[in-house]
Amino acid sequence: MSVRLVLLVSTPRVAPGLLTREAWSTLEGAYAVWARPDEPQAAAVVEAGIEVDTKESADPAVLARDLVAATGSGDVVWIGSVDGDPGLNEAIAVEVSRLPEPPDVELLIGSFDVPGARLLDVVAVMDRLRSPGGCPWDAEQTHESLVPYLLEESHETIEAIESGDPVHMQEELGDLLLQIAFQARVAEEHPVEPFGIDDVAGGLVDKLVRRHPHVFADVDASTPAEVEANWETIKAEEKQHRSHPLEGIPLSLPALARAHKAIGRLEKAGRSDLVDEALAAEGLGAELLAVVRRARSAGIDAEAALRETLRALDGTAGPTTD
Repeated sequence: MSVRLVLLVSTPRVAPGLLTREAWSTLEGAYAVWARPDEPQAAAVVEAGIEVDTKESADPAVLARDLVAATGSGDVVWIGSVDGDPGLNEAIAVEVSRLPEPPDVELLIGSFDVPGARLLDVVAVMDRLRSPGGCPWDAEQTHESLVPYLLEESHETIEAIESGDPVHMQEELGDLLLQIAFQARVAEEHPVEPFGIDDVAGGLVDKLVRRHPHVFADVDASTPAEVEANWETIKAEEKQHRSHPLEGIPLSLPALARAHKAIGRLEKAGRSDLVDEALAAEGLGAELLAVVRRARSAGIDAEAALRETLRALDGTAGPTTD
């Protein structure tokens, strides 16, 4: 049986040492295990009781030659570096092509990204941009200075969703995600009440679990209507401090969307009379509110409907001329 040179690669987004059984078996049975100094995965292997020889060479050709030569005594495992070892695979290919009886070169995947793993990269990149030595522009931003970008990216995301273009949607969702990560990173620096992205995510998870007792507890809700009713009941219990049905509706919402939300809140609170009073007034505002109420009764989002009409108008209006 031929000796092997095994290139063990793993994801840096999973804790070092969380390797497949095949990876551990290969490491345990190898004649030699090599790695660069200060590699987290190598440290985990040493912690598990397996000896690892560290190699300082930055020249891929030199490292490839040494790795291939070491297989003369048995199987050798190279623990891949976090940077992906640029040029090493190519150098190994050149080295083995010169030998009459080269070792078998195998690529062994020791760990895989879990769903959401790239979010760790978002956090790491954002931290690098915000930290000393990072980006001067990012470093000077505040919660308030970022608001225009959050608003702009939110509208661009809506536009991408309504365009039906998945590629455009993916890009804009990424831009919106940046704003969330950015705001959370800024919040870490608050002198009195700091919080970070983990606090944001933790609060979200707690809320989702709490408001889905039909999934995470023993509450029965088999239809969307029952789910929505449960959600509103739980939400009302959480928001008992609110003194008015309209409290909590953002003032920055577009007017039609805010009207839609307000009508719904008042109807659920049994205060449709307040809507009636507003509609009794004269003026364009009352007329627009009536339109929103009619749209809502018909299951139509007035804001979305108007956007669709304007989109059609954009498509029919030709280029302007001087």
